[in-house]
Amino acid sequence: MARNDIKPELIEIVEGPTPEFRPSPQHWNQSIIEGPDDRLVGLCELRTLKGTDIVDRCMMAWDEGRPVKLDYPDDMRMRQQADVVAMRLRQVEEGPLLQLWVSLPFDEEAWLAAQEAEDFDDFDEDDDEDDGFLPF
Repeated sequence: MARNDIKPELIEIVEGPTPEFRPSPQHWNQSIIEGPDDRLVGLCELRTLKGTDIVDRCMMAWDEGRPVKLDYPDDMRMRQQADVVAMRLRQVEEGPLLQLWVSLPFDEEAWLAAQEAEDFDDFDEDDDEDDGFLPF
């Protein structure tokens, strides 16, 4: 089967706002997407009731060598896709929270503005409590 014929596993956002992609406070994930294109890793968090099912489907796709993509509506309600490079399912007070690290085109001006506005106090790179990262 040609590489172009491989069907990606989609995580689809059917309803709701465009996900907010923030600069990732972890630096390990940038090495996953090194290549000829200028890309960065962004983090988005999604509430889901089917988090375990999504993680299982994505793990199976990665085991099969298929890509995983986040399919979401942009601000104009046009469908967009971003490659998922890692994920983690966490339980928070409000319920399951799916954290996705996705590969995004490099836009230096927007990225620097987002980094300046972002408060990384909620994240701890040395957090040993949950090593539930599922990198591609």
